Amino acid sequence: MAGMSAQPPGRQRRRRADAEQNVTAILDAAARTLSAQPEASVDDIARAAGLSRQTVYAHFPSREALLDAVVERATAEVAAAFEAAALDAVPPAEALIRLLDAGWAVTARYPFLWHLPAVSPGQDADRHGPVIERLREVIRRGQESGDFDRRLSPDWLLAAGLAVGRAAEDEVKAGRMTIEDATSAVHHSFLRLFGLQEPTPG
Repeated sequence: MAGMSAQPPGRQRRRRADAEQNVTAILDAAARTLSAQPEASVDDIARAAGLSRQTVYAHFPSREALLDAVVERATAEVAAAFEAAALDAVPPAEALIRLLDAGWAVTARYPFLWHLPAVSPGQDADRHGPVIERLREVIRRGQESGDFDRRLSPDWLLAAGLAVGRAAEDEVKAGRMTIEDATSAVHHSFLRLFGLQEPTPG
């Protein structure tokens, strides 16, 4: 009978829970392993997760799919960090600094992101979606309040800001800058681009 072959609900729930635990373990291992060795293979990640290569491929059919999943996780963490930073509750200039700091705090946990291969413009926009939308809103508020330079269009400021970020990534990939130096350079460049001064220490 058809009904006799169906798995009991309890077993189905256990299988789903096991699958979710495996995915979490794989993504955790991928983040750790890729941060230490950006060219790590699926085999390396499977060993770090304590799972078989076949189990990893059952959830992620290719290394690229696994990388995309880790990037999606990092992107979700960035979005959550922006929410926690309460960007809308502070003046635009402070919101910009909070946005940058929140983004750096997340990327510090995923240093391999600086070494990812180039992707299409559409994929790049997807990866930076939360940053783009939040930055666009901060720019709008800052220009309306007079905190940011009004002589440049919001679209230009947004495009120029993203270009600065991509230039920093290229410098890190080429070995001409450390991640720390690139982070500092982008932070400083953003403030200058928006017509702001560096905060005075203390």
